[in-house]
Amino acid sequence: MKKMILSLLVLSSVAQSSELDSLIDTSNAIVDQIDRGIKLVGAAQEYAYTGSGLSDGSLSSTAHISAEQLQAYNSALSGMSNYQAFGDLQTVLEEKAYTELDMMDEAIGVFTEVVVDMIAVQEVAEVSESAATPQEEAEVQTFVADNIESLTITQDEVETYNDSLDSIEEHANNASAFLSVAGNKEAVEFLEQGIENANTTAEETNIFYDSNQQWVAMGYNTTRNLTAVYLNGNDNIGLDLYVTEADILAAGSESEYYLTGPTAYSYDCFMNSDCTEL
Repeated sequence: MKKMILSLLVLSSVAQSSELDSLIDTSNAIVDQIDRGIKLVGAAQEYAYTGSGLSDGSLSSTAHISAEQLQAYNSALSGMSNYQAFGDLQTVLEEKAYTELDMMDEAIGVFTEVVVDMIAVQEVAEVSESAATPQEEAEVQTFVADNIESLTITQDEVETYNDSLDSIEEHANNASAFLSVAGNKEAVEFLEQGIENANTTAEETNIFYDSNQQWVAMGYNTTRNLTAVYLNGNDNIGLDLYVTEADILAAGSESEYYLTGPTAYSYDCFMNSDCTEL
């Protein structure tokens, strides 16, 4: 669904950039016909008053404005009435957000695969914790000895796990930052004014989220200045997005991803659908 939305946004952006070209083409087509018509009228006056020339009687039709030309021109006018000379900033922000969401989803796929590969560690933890007697401890030893190869976690798996978590957080924050700004009318208008002042377009700016500065900033190809919207509530726009670690973990605990994962329940429940103890 997100890829479909992104495709539609890209198409919208392409259509937006062609509105001016369409108006130029369709208006010039009619101007050419009018120019030809004026020439024909001038020639008619010259020849008619002097009796010095005749046409073949069909030239006037070559200067007619056709129904197709009329429709194309009026459609271009209608399109131009909604044209944004400085680009469509909201669409640019949304496009960037959906690009980040795609990259986040890819990283989540990698994370999910490596968690499944390593999740036998949960069985080890559960079996070890339940060993309360020497006999049960011996059973744990036997279990580990018999399955040590499949229970071992590799350095590559750990690196994949760690890197994918970092990527997920990075792309999730980027997407959330862009979508929050795109959805705030004051923020969009503030950044649009920066675009106009720099005499450029939204599509030609460099928009980025900076976690250190806690803002979404916009750089220009025409000036070294930056325009930024803070995401910590420290400006007049008032976007305040940062939440605590406790809030994030609480939201995660209630998420479908967590509740359908292995650690929300037991290893047997997740791997073997043996949830009788829950």
